[in-house]
Amino acid sequence: MQNIVEDGVEFDARPLAEALVGARGADIADFLDEYDAEQAAAIVAHLPLEEAVKAFDQPGIDNAEEIVALLPRPTAAAMLDAMSADRTAGLFRWLEEPARSELLAQLPADMRETVERLLAYPEESAGSLMTTEFVAVPSTWTIAQVLHHIRMVERTRETVYAVYVTDPVRNTLVQAVTLRRLLSGDPHASVLSAAPERKPVTIGPYEQRDEATRLISKYDLLAIPVIDPRGHMLGIVTVDDVIDAMVERQTAEVQRFGGVEALDEPYLRIGFGEMIRKRAGWLCALFLSEMLTASAMQGFESELEKAIVLTLFIPLIMSSGGNSGSQATSLIIRALALREVDLRDWWRVALREIPSGAILGAILGMIGILRITLWQQIGFYDYGPHWPLVALTVGAALVGIVTFGSFVGAMLPFALRRLGFDPATASAPFVATLVDVTGLVIYFGVAAVILHGTLL
Repeated sequence: MQNIVEDGVEFDARPLAEALVGARGADIADFLDEYDAEQAAAIVAHLPLEEAVKAFDQPGIDNAEEIVALLPRPTAAAMLDAMSADRTAGLFRWLEEPARSELLAQLPADMRETVERLLAYPEESAGSLMTTEFVAVPSTWTIAQVLHHIRMVERTRETVYAVYVTDPVRNTLVQAVTLRRLLSGDPHASVLSAAPERKPVTIGPYEQRDEATRLISKYDLLAIPVIDPRGHMLGIVTVDDVIDAMVERQTAEVQRFGGVEALDEPYLRIGFGEMIRKRAGWLCALFLSEMLTASAMQGFESELEKAIVLTLFIPLIMSSGGNSGSQATSLIIRALALREVDLRDWWRVALREIPSGAILGAILGMIGILRITLWQQIGFYDYGPHWPLVALTVGAALVGIVTFGSFVGAMLPFALRRLGFDPATASAPFVATLVDVTGLVIYFGVAAVILHGTLL
């Protein structure tokens, strides 16, 4: 690539590339993130192939697909071929046309076939996360043969956490043997002599990534083999790939919790227009929802005219319900993600949240009653001759609203999961908006009962 001229100043990428030679892949990735895609591509074009591969085998490059698309096609194809298959497939998922088709056509046949196979799996599946670069040996080999084989192929494998032993006839997975057991075993003994007695933990290619995460965490694995229904080994999902996927997933969920559509790029790199688009949709939806709150208040206009004192506690009432709903939503979304609860457990969750909400509401209600009583007795504010009934109204309303908020906040993630949506979309602002409207109805309904014949 030729040097870039920007604002009359030539950007010389060669010395920058030379300075990166020998650096760690993660450090090269961080360095490239300091430049825009065109400048980063110029630096990568001057890097030795092995140095570029080190960087792009890392998940940290923010605009990796843009950089690859700007590279000369032969350079990009050579780099993609030398990278681990799962990283290459991950880049192709985000590459746009015509670069996607052009680069895929320039890959060697075996790598192209592997990439196409990985791309065929759904994005959130274990198959899309796996690497096809693992060490497999027949069960007839000795430990010495296995160790010699590892020395021969180590450089072509992404990781060698374990060796996977297969049936020499059916080519099905038989066992998984860790390197530690191989090194401590008798070199002349069968590889199966170093294998544990238990069967290996496996996962299917179409199972969710969350299941791979759960199994790796539960059994303290460094990698989990992916097998097809006939028992043939397709690849492995490694713990580092799981961690990368978890970080990406949790980042998106945290953003949705704040009422923002998940960002595809880091905050400082996303365009201004794109940022507005990501945020405006949620804000408009929440604003339209909050209009229902105004409509609800209009429905109680006559009550507000008769008892202006009730308006003083509307923010208190609404925020308490929203806060309790957000608490329950956060707990249940996390429990669903960790498989601590399942869809069929909704009724058990409801039976826990209803009494929990009632007790929490009673605690807040007692605080509210105490506050009104103190303010009245000390003389900070005069709530009128019927202040005890006003305090009772606030206390009783808080019990109902917090109970309702806890119940709705707990049930909404179940409903969204049943409908096929990500429970993380049950964000705190959405729950708060829903509880605001119903909270007003509960508040004025309680007031109509308790204050009937006095203020109302």
